[in-house]
Amino acid sequence: MKKLLFVLLTITALSCSKKITVDAMVINANIYTVNENFDKAEAFATQQGKIIAVGTTAEIEEKYTSTQVINAEGKTIVPGLIDAHCHFFGLGLQQQKVDLTGTKSFDEVIQKIVDFQKEKNVSYITGRGWDQNDWEVKEFPSKDKLDELFPDTPIAITRIDGHALLANQAAIDLAGVTIKTPFSGGDIHQKNGKLTGIFIDNPMDLIESKIPTPSKAAQIQALKDAEKISFSYGLTTVDDAGLPREAIELIDSLHQTGDLKIRIYAMVSNTPKDVDYYLNKGIIKTDRLNVRSIKVYGDGALGSRGAAMKEPYYDKHNHFGAILATPEEYMNVAKQIAASEYQMNSHAIGDSANYLMLKTYKDVLTNQKDRRWRIEHAQILDPEDFKYFDNILPSVQPTHATSDMYWAEDRVGPKRIKTSYAYKDLLNKYGKIALGTDFPVEKVSPFLTFYASVARKDLNNYPENGFQMENALTREETLKGMTIWAAFSNFEEQEKGSIEVGKFADFIILDKNIMEVDDAKIPYIKAVETYVNGDRVN
Repeated sequence: MKKLLFVLLTITALSCSKKITVDAMVINANIYTVNENFDKAEAFATQQGKIIAVGTTAEIEEKYTSTQVINAEGKTIVPGLIDAHCHFFGLGLQQQKVDLTGTKSFDEVIQKIVDFQKEKNVSYITGRGWDQNDWEVKEFPSKDKLDELFPDTPIAITRIDGHALLANQAAIDLAGVTIKTPFSGGDIHQKNGKLTGIFIDNPMDLIESKIPTPSKAAQIQALKDAEKISFSYGLTTVDDAGLPREAIELIDSLHQTGDLKIRIYAMVSNTPKDVDYYLNKGIIKTDRLNVRSIKVYGDGALGSRGAAMKEPYYDKHNHFGAILATPEEYMNVAKQIAASEYQMNSHAIGDSANYLMLKTYKDVLTNQKDRRWRIEHAQILDPEDFKYFDNILPSVQPTHATSDMYWAEDRVGPKRIKTSYAYKDLLNKYGKIALGTDFPVEKVSPFLTFYASVARKDLNNYPENGFQMENALTREETLKGMTIWAAFSNFEEQEKGSIEVGKFADFIILDKNIMEVDDAKIPYIKAVETYVNGDRVN
């Protein structure tokens, strides 16, 4: 009996000694791998920040051992989520400004500014988030009350979409703007021969160029704040849609020192100086940073009537919105980018802007089949123009549909609304679709994105049967759009976007099964643990 016990112990010891020691093992999980077959698994092992094995709990435990064993206890695990279009740096900077999101009247906006200034006492007040479409009086405000309360303190508060701002007279004087100041690619509102303080699209630069630049310390804090918020929602990669060189280099330096861990796909802002610099330098790629795209603006936003339309706005019959540059300028930058390895990602909301950018892409990408050039938003489309997406990747934000549906038909009319926010049609044309939020225009939560994509409703369960449900995505399509397809849109599908051997150990543990829970519960799902490179970051 003693001999038999000795033999069994010896065999057990030899068996254990043959196990491979790894950094971490995840077991007893309900894993959606999002691999090619959309397979499920129970466990995986990680080493040096990457996944080295995926299988059942029994398979992983039989082959591997680790001092860090994450027992998911049946919880759902999905790949780290990717926001394919957001303003990450802007979200961080927003934490240092007046938050005007959700305000129900201009009086509430005024009160928030007054309260902010009492606490902060800054020399130049900035803020973001107001939306006149949410007010009882759905008209652009004027600067009169701001002039009265703050005659000597410049104020510039930006509409929620970032495509319109209200400036008081102190800010206007600082910028040297008068009623005779020339402008193009937008509008400067006037009433009775006087400026109202509303600036739309390109003319906003006149005001914004005089806003003091945040200190380096403030910028670093902004990036850290944005990272903390993003990790709390399970975002492990964010595509920042438009950054200057200085911000990109700051991000890179924080990555190098380990002070910033989130992975960032940085779209370079379309300024001649920065475009020339990066196209000449070539692609910049580290494990955390990828710089290989240029962000171009085709038009403004629908909510501020800046989106460029082929036919007049339904609720403003003499107004078409505005293309923000000339066709020749778009063609020139497109040719410049096409001659490089960089990607062109163009903001296009109105059907006219979409047509112009799609046609420009087609003209310069002859015989180039895998450039993955993107149309960001692709909101209002002429039925004739869907065909262009056979080689152009749509990058959309599902919560725009559920935010805009209260007033979008007023803007575009009953005919054009039928081919608006048409995510399923876009998916069917290209075969993939990248999903994001556009935060801080919308809320950061990717679970709201998921809900808007599959249920096409807002948090008030409106509309009861969903908004144009023929263009809803399935849960599988939505999860792919937030993981592997988003990675594809960044040329990163070989390193992230699924839980597969050889890819980064970026994953999240959810408190509910996002693929099976009732639709109404999706917005309230929580990322209870977030991992980047196998390290827990939330």
